Amino acid sequence: MRKIILSIVPVMALMASPSAYDQGKKLYFAKGCNGCHGVSAAGTNLYPPLAYRRKEFLIYKLKRLRSKQGDTQLAQMMIPFAMALSDAQIDAVTTFLSDYHENSKEKYSPDDSGTGGGSS
Repeated sequence: MRKIILSIVPVMALMASPSAYDQGKKLYFAKGCNGCHGVSAAGTNLYPPLAYRRKEFLIYKLKRLRSKQGDTQLAQMMIPFAMALSDAQIDAVTTFLSDYHENSKEKYSPDDSGTGGGSS
């Protein structure tokens, strides 16, 4: 009986822990990502959309920024934010962004009317 209980406890702990998606969602808001990239990660003004991007791309960009490598002045603004992220946090937040399914009935279309994107 003791062996059964000891084998069930770790499984229950895994079931109780939040998913990488949920952890990433919490991080996205706790770290203030929504301030520039928007509540729905659709981007705002000059800041790019992050939702639905390939996870590998997002990981690559965040790790470059974490190592203080920004391609543009705008990207360099991200360096302090990225430097505060661990590998596990990068994995979680990129899972959230790449698998984004909040309001999944409404796919966003970034408003680029103020950035010369050609939308009317």
